[in-house]
Amino acid sequence: MSFMVMLGQLANGMLKSMGIFFLTLILSLPLGLVISFGRMSKNKTLRSIVKVYISVMRGTPLMLQLLVVYFGPFYLFGMNIGGSYRFTAIVLGFALNYAAYFAEIYRSGIESMPAGQYEAAKMLGYSKNQTFFKIILPQVIKRILPSITNEVITLVKDTSLSFALAYAEMFTMAKQIAASQTTFLPFVVAAVFYYIFNLVVAVGMEYMEKRLSYYQ
Repeated sequence: MSFMVMLGQLANGMLKSMGIFFLTLILSLPLGLVISFGRMSKNKTLRSIVKVYISVMRGTPLMLQLLVVYFGPFYLFGMNIGGSYRFTAIVLGFALNYAAYFAEIYRSGIESMPAGQYEAAKMLGYSKNQTFFKIILPQVIKRILPSITNEVITLVKDTSLSFALAYAEMFTMAKQIAASQTTFLPFVVAAVFYYIFNLVVAVGMEYMEKRLSYYQ
């Protein structure tokens, strides 16, 4: 196999990894905010359920969670799990896992806001929803962005765990090529791909942090 052919196959795998990455962010970021509301709820039952969910998601391996999401429907309900469900299970598993981490990050940011912010908004006639989405949330996003950045960079590397479900993302492609060609080169190329992708993500997140640092 020529180097260009190998590069093309790994690039195709990289596109699949990017698909997992972006879909996970699209789903997990808003879901994490919703979960954080449950975590801070005054309803003790709901708060306890959410705490258990977050504990399980953060306390068990992501690879195991992917296997549960993929094989669970078959063992629990006898559902047919074909190849079309593989990608859905991967994205769902990643989204549920990362939503738990994002929820705690959101919670830490929301709870760090001074009570005076809410009181001032109330005096100005803002409703609770207006107060949160127009005053609190923009400030929370600014505060939590460094923590979000760390999780996003970790997500780039975690996409390689999709190999557990035999999904042909870049790491899986690199292993297959290395095994068939008995060469270590695919892993080196894959590492370069991951590094470049992570570098782009890091630069993008740093740019966002600078844009939000409007008081500095």
